Amino acid sequence: MVVDDIRIEGLQRVSLGSVLDTVPITIGDRVDKTDYQRVIRTLFATGQFDDIRLRSEGNILYVTVKERPTISNIYIDGNSAIKTEDLLGALNGEGIREGSVLKRATLDLITRGLQAQYSTQGRYGATVVVTQKDRPRNRVEVDIDVDEGTSTAISAIEVIGNDAFTDYEVKRVFELSEGSILSIFTSDNRYTKEKLRTDLENLESFYKDRGYLQFEISSSQVSISDDLQELFITLVLNEGKRYKLNDIKISGELPLDREFLESFINIQEDAFYSESLITSYEEFYANALGNDGYTFAEVEGVPTIDEENNSADITFVFNPGRKNYARRIIFNGNYFTTDEVLRREMRQFEGAPASNQLIEQSKLLLERTGFFKTVNVETVPVAGEDDLVDIIFDVEEQQYGNIIAGFGYSQFGFSFNFNVQQQNFLGSGNTVGIGTQVSDYSTNIFLQYENPYYTVDGASRGYSLNFREFDYSSFGITDYNTASYGASVSFGFPISEIERLGFNIAADHTELQSGSLASREILDFLEAEGDVFDTLKLQAFWTRATLNRGIFPTDGTLNQVSLQTTVPGSSLNYFRLDFKNEFYKPINDDLIFKAASRIGLVDSFGDSDVPPYFEYFYAGGPYSIKGYETNSLGPRITPVPCYQYVSAEDYCPPLIDNNFDGVPDQPYYNSYAQYGINRPIGGNVLLETSLNLIFKVPFIEDQSQFRTAFFVDLGNVFSTFCYNYQTQCFTPNFEDLRGSYGLGGSAITPFGPISVYFAVPFNNDPLDRTKRFEFTVGNKF
Repeated sequence: MVVDDIRIEGLQRVSLGSVLDTVPITIGDRVDKTDYQRVIRTLFATGQFDDIRLRSEGNILYVTVKERPTISNIYIDGNSAIKTEDLLGALNGEGIREGSVLKRATLDLITRGLQAQYSTQGRYGATVVVTQKDRPRNRVEVDIDVDEGTSTAISAIEVIGNDAFTDYEVKRVFELSEGSILSIFTSDNRYTKEKLRTDLENLESFYKDRGYLQFEISSSQVSISDDLQELFITLVLNEGKRYKLNDIKISGELPLDREFLESFINIQEDAFYSESLITSYEEFYANALGNDGYTFAEVEGVPTIDEENNSADITFVFNPGRKNYARRIIFNGNYFTTDEVLRREMRQFEGAPASNQLIEQSKLLLERTGFFKTVNVETVPVAGEDDLVDIIFDVEEQQYGNIIAGFGYSQFGFSFNFNVQQQNFLGSGNTVGIGTQVSDYSTNIFLQYENPYYTVDGASRGYSLNFREFDYSSFGITDYNTASYGASVSFGFPISEIERLGFNIAADHTELQSGSLASREILDFLEAEGDVFDTLKLQAFWTRATLNRGIFPTDGTLNQVSLQTTVPGSSLNYFRLDFKNEFYKPINDDLIFKAASRIGLVDSFGDSDVPPYFEYFYAGGPYSIKGYETNSLGPRITPVPCYQYVSAEDYCPPLIDNNFDGVPDQPYYNSYAQYGINRPIGGNVLLETSLNLIFKVPFIEDQSQFRTAFFVDLGNVFSTFCYNYQTQCFTPNFEDLRGSYGLGGSAITPFGPISVYFAVPFNNDPLDRTKRFEFTVGNKF
């Protein structure tokens, strides 16, 4: 038959054109039964059809097809050990996904594929039931019901061929074990294919790091009991001989001085071969070349074995490749922060040789800004160029700052506050703070600004303005108030990448007014120094930071020292010394040790006998010793014995007219004077320390925004200016250190860090105001 026309019937989803293009005959061809079979085979091979039939009417060829349905949705239920996205990924690897064609073998393929996934997790008893539901337009919905069962427990691990090390020494290398009483918590006796693979790699490293250069695992067999409840692992080892290192040589193309490279080789005589040692040298040399622009340099340590002497020579073969230069530095993900803010942290420049060290230093500086949740960098060769690379920084931003607003009412009256503190204001990298707090007993208004890159060399400049009023008489304990305003300007200069030196000039005007029941300490201070103070203060500060991140660091140290002093001509003569330290050290992948301390001293000099109380240190609260109310620790006030007490003469004037003759004949005594008033006055010496064991937040994958820790805090404030009449004043001593221990956590939110902790105080005094639980905004661990 000569074909005059080809007509396709039954199409729903597949296009007519694609079918006609696939059919291996065209109009005008002469066809027979053999051609019919060829058409059917070709169309079936597309995988789009369940049934294909051909017929002819006259010279017209009719092709009737039945399309296979497509998968509209895949639903998985009952899984918890393996995430849904991981199971869908496994199916995708088999070509099964939403939108794909449902073949006859698809359901069986799904069952076998998912059961294989669970077998790698040691869940050999897992069952998978797959059903399909028809949907309009020739589509089906696939429902997968999973019964994961339980992980098969390891009953025995048998090691064969280990002569150099005992079974116990070999098994100690493994994460998997035969189980113990703690396995219910550690699950170390639950088999997974990934764990076994990791253990075998660790075992190979264990032997090769101890001289067994030719060690190999001849076989590893896993068998399971008939009831699928017990699993047995058998390992056959070939330890080989133990080799010592003999000679270390360098060969290949050396872009750096040979003597310079050889000077770093420091291997003890008669040392045994160690693969980790060789790898560390390979990485060191590759990094050294990378720092000089050979970004893709390769260095391989090749052993040459001397069987007669049981020794090995190592030759480090250098293949530096071409020297690479940075064409462009590209930033991705900084939708809020301007490119300029990121670019000023770069130590690698465009057009310069691409240096691994400078690229890594740039990455570290970006992380230290605190503006970014994550920072990743990639060096990509430029297509068509042999010696150019693009350096791409991918960042994920985080808004770190505080926005706090609210109002409240307490026994002391109404209060309102609004504070904004942003370290990356409008993406400029500058710090801006503005706020006000108004209540029945205080007013505080402040404005501050700092540009960390006032000059291109990294010098900073900042300003601040403040106005403060505080009425202590509103608390009904001591009767005085302060009013002050001031301004300051500061400059900072980089000494190195990790050190800065700064200076601050501040002018303050403070007025102190006493009431009829002011404390004796305040009255003595007013008697000696007056009640109006104009001071000009100079401050120098030094900072050294090696922290790996600006927020929630995990490694490194931070040291800060500041010294502030008034200048001649000021109303008061005093200085303030403050030292802060933070230390972070990872213990393992899950635990980090943190130690923090602070030491402070305020003292007077010249004509001033006592430093001002409004410059004293306070302790207690979430920013200090947790488990106590904020600023509640340390020496306490001494109430005056009477109203209008004359401090200089220790005299109570008569104020009450008992006989109504118009002449006062009796003092008006203070009824609170006989009690221990629990009102801190601060101290001129501060000692604080905090030890923290930081651990990962359970069930949270992204740990960069969260932190939890066990803590032990210890500290207090003391005074070296205790008067004879003071009963609640103590000089520095270990017996009066207050402490607490507990558990706390922090999280970074768009409104700033929030923290919560539970603390148990110890060595506390009966007058100390404890606070076991607290929730705060603006503080972090």
